[in-house]
Amino acid sequence: MCGIVGYIGKRQAAPVLLDGLSKLEYRGYDSAGLAIYDGSAINIQKSTGRLKVLSELTHDGSTMPGTVGIGHTRWATHGEPNDTNAHPHFNEARSIAVVHNGIIENYIKLKKKLVDRGYRFVSDTDTEIVAHLLDYYCKKTQGEVIETITEVMHRVEGSYALGILFADCPDKVYALRKDSPLIVGKSADGNLIASDVP
Repeated sequence: MCGIVGYIGKRQAAPVLLDGLSKLEYRGYDSAGLAIYDGSAINIQKSTGRLKVLSELTHDGSTMPGTVGIGHTRWATHGEPNDTNAHPHFNEARSIAVVHNGIIENYIKLKKKLVDRGYRFVSDTDTEIVAHLLDYYCKKTQGEVIETITEVMHRVEGSYALGILFADCPDKVYALRKDSPLIVGKSADGNLIASDVP
C-alpha cells in the first residue's frame, strides 16, 4: 500500500513531506519521491529503497526549496521497484506532477489511447497514465484545472487518492479520491493532505 502526502504553506515543503512520509513508513514501501514547486518549475527527486536514501539525496529536503509539494512512498504493484517507477510521475513537459495511492484498473486501455495520440511513457506504472491524461485534457480545456481533473476522473476506473501539482497553478495542491483514503489537515502554518492520519 502506498503513502501520499502534500503540503502548501509558509514552511519549506520538502522537510515537512519527508517527516510525513516517515510517519507512513509502517504501510511498507520500496521507493520514495518528492515533487516541489520552487517558484519557477516543479523539481522531482526519487529513489529506490528506504526513505533515508531520499533524505540523504535531498540533504533532509534542503536541496529542494519551495513551499508547495507532494511526496510518495511506493509499494510496487505495476512495474519493478526502481527509480523510474517511483512516484511522483509527471507529464513530458514536467509541468504536472502526480502521486497516487490505489489501482487504475483500465490503465492499459488508457495507455494505448495516449500512445496513439503521441504520448511517450517512461515507467511501467498505472500512475503515469494520470499525468499524461491530465496533460491531454489540460490542452483540451485550455488550462481550466478543475475541468481537466473532472475529465480525467470520468475516464479513470479503479480506486485512487491523488495529489497533483500544476506548474501553472503554483499556489495550489489538488487532491481527490475514490475508494482510497485521503485526509486534509489545516493549520496556521499550512495545509496538508495524507493517505492516513499519522
